[in-house]
Amino acid sequence: MVYRPLRYEQMMRASDAFDVRARRMFGGMGIYTGEKMFAFLIGDDIGLKLSPEDLAEAMSLPGAGPLRPDPNSEPMKDYVKMPREVLDNYEQFMDWVVRSASYARSKMQQPKN
Repeated sequence: MVYRPLRYEQMMRASDAFDVRARRMFGGMGIYTGEKMFAFLIGDDIGLKLSPEDLAEAMSLPGAGPLRPDPNSEPMKDYVKMPREVLDNYEQFMDWVVRSASYARSKMQQPKN
């Protein structure tokens, strides 16, 4: 399965402030800010990598669930498949994208142990 151009355009517009780039992987598209991937597009789905607190909140949304690049694969750690209701609501979607990209950028600034 591949990503859908409509979702790619939506994601790139929403995350423009984070100086993003995209890279094909696992039959989908990874979206990066700096060197950190924070979103993954597959089919009509967008998965966002979230902090533990935001992940718990997102997983409680109706229609949300673990993101799997392939139906038979393990879920991607810390990623949630965003529900259609969020994807189709610009303000809600922007809020979640900002949370996700900000979380990824915070990981870039942490010292490595």
